[in-house]
Amino acid sequence: MSLNSSVPESPPGTVSPTDFSGPNYVGLVHFLLKPFLEVPESLKVDCERSANNSRVWIRVAFEGTDKGRVFGRGGRNIQAIRTAIAAAGEAAGQSVYLDVYGGNADHDDREGQGDKAPPRKPPSRRSSVSKPSSRPRSR
Repeated sequence: MSLNSSVPESPPGTVSPTDFSGPNYVGLVHFLLKPFLEVPESLKVDCERSANNSRVWIRVAFEGTDKGRVFGRGGRNIQAIRTAIAAAGEAAGQSVYLDVYGGNADHDDREGQGDKAPPRKPPSRRSSVSKPSSRPRSR
């Protein structure tokens, strides 16, 4: 007899509703990303599993205006989200990959997948006046 009477026991050899092939990645992504979005309803999540169920690809899309908040300074937010999803996948014995797309269907705005490098700032110009050395001069 089960301690939890609300879940019926399954006969041996059958798959119960509680058995699953991994974590609920769609729900996890919604839980992790929605706090960063101004319009949470714009979040779209697609989850694809490999045939042998060892790899999972998660694709997310949301409004482009929310991109800065989702990625965070230096990509810290998105890296933390990827780490949490990877940890859930590792616990289930799966490799999980997260791709972020722009919410605009007119053009593909995948992060980290393009061949264009972001524009760089020009190097700062320092004055030609030399600074005094911190080492004492020998005589």
